[in-house]
Amino acid sequence: MAFEPTAGRPLYHFHGGVHLPGHKHESTRLPIRPARLPKILVIPLAQHIGQPAEPLVAVGETVLKGQLIARAADYVSAPVHASSSGTVVAIEDRPIPHPSGRSAPCIVIETDGQEQWRWRKELPEDYRDMDPSHLRNLIREAGIVGLGGAGFPTAVKLNPLPGKLVKTLILNGAECEPYITCDDMLMRERPYDILSGLEVMRHALQAETCVIAVENNKPQAIEALRQAIRARSLTEVEVVEVPTVYPAGAEKQLIKTVTGEEVPSNGLPIDIGVVCHNVGTASAVHRAVTLGEPLISRIVTIAGGVAEPRNLEVLIGTPFHDLLEECHGVPGTLDKLIMGGPMMGVAVHTDAVPVIKTTNCILAVTRADMPLPHRGEARPCIRCGRCYDVCPMELLPQQLYWYARAKDLDKVQEYHLFDCIECGCCDYVCPSHIPLVQYYRYAKTAIWAREREREKADLARRRFEARQARLEREKRERAERHKKRRVASEGERQAKILDALEKAKTKKRTPGADDGEGDGA
Repeated sequence: MAFEPTAGRPLYHFHGGVHLPGHKHESTRLPIRPARLPKILVIPLAQHIGQPAEPLVAVGETVLKGQLIARAADYVSAPVHASSSGTVVAIEDRPIPHPSGRSAPCIVIETDGQEQWRWRKELPEDYRDMDPSHLRNLIREAGIVGLGGAGFPTAVKLNPLPGKLVKTLILNGAECEPYITCDDMLMRERPYDILSGLEVMRHALQAETCVIAVENNKPQAIEALRQAIRARSLTEVEVVEVPTVYPAGAEKQLIKTVTGEEVPSNGLPIDIGVVCHNVGTASAVHRAVTLGEPLISRIVTIAGGVAEPRNLEVLIGTPFHDLLEECHGVPGTLDKLIMGGPMMGVAVHTDAVPVIKTTNCILAVTRADMPLPHRGEARPCIRCGRCYDVCPMELLPQQLYWYARAKDLDKVQEYHLFDCIECGCCDYVCPSHIPLVQYYRYAKTAIWAREREREKADLARRRFEARQARLEREKRERAERHKKRRVASEGERQAKILDALEKAKTKKRTPGADDGEGDGA
């Protein structure tokens, strides 16, 4: 169903969603400022979807700010750059922000306080005169990934498959989750950077139209963008106010709201001619293409149980505890630390983990200030159906829960488990406090593990079959060789016999000069 907003194009409702307390004003009272330079930077090699980057530096090596320190390992990968100048003191496993609490390979740099840049190459020509493939290479070399949370390499997303035309490029400025305001502040303070990046993206995609979608609870950001659009005379770019409902910022829901079209199950937005990027990603593209700067920093919201909630521009690799200290968090008072928002964020197990490219928010949770109603003990499902009412993907969460709990992995896939975006709406409204999303994540992990085992079994089977075929072939080849040798040997033997017989016959036909009888004297 469509409805007409106050101005511009008609918008469309998606199913479900919930209205959440925003808690936005706490961190928007102060302007963005650069975070303090940390003494140590811990830079993970995997900060994106795809293969981890491969290190190019060694322990003891001096590096400059913006220097390439790890190259992309595959097409779906992204390079990593030094966030500041200093010395590489270790290349080792360190804790990273991951729900498992695991460690992963990181390059550890001891900063020298000089912030000395490597040579920055500004583009000698207008991007509009460049081939889109050249632009994509520049963006790839800058290590830019989606800054909205997923971390998909931007250059890959800017390269639609042959024959796929991009009708609409959407910049996502909805930022629907509570507490997070990094995109809001970016749009307020740096709208020209966003628009510059948008123009570059549009050229790379050859997109027909461009839309910047912003939730209508961000009037200052909306006005800043519209003023910048008027100043740049970008008549082909439109700012659209979308309703404030969670999860309006999820990619599929935002596309439905703006275009009225639905991304097919197991499909991609490009299948319906749409590409969606975050406003922060557009700003990073601007810095890469216009200033020659790789992605070495991002804006991060520090919120929750800190005395001075705000947004900081943070170098990639800065430990969480440095930022909590800068915002006057009180050590020992935190009950939980979340990277991201309270609905879809990742709980981290130590404040020693570093900021990575997808860190949009650090939410400090104290017992006195829980970000959402405290979840009680789980009780049996009462089949109230509220989970279905709020599911933005129109799934049947209750059925998914039953089959996931029963470990019926085939059945749970029949109910489209992998269409679940893990937004947490069903968790939020469940009166029985059942951790539904945890069951879905468990089922997805179990299915992935089963698929990996199947792949291993298939690979082992193919190897066994190939080995058996090779052994059979070698056996046939040996038999053929033996047969040929036997035939050749038999031929030689027959030839020798025939030769001997021929010699014997010849000897009998020839008269002897002396057969043993003399002339007698």
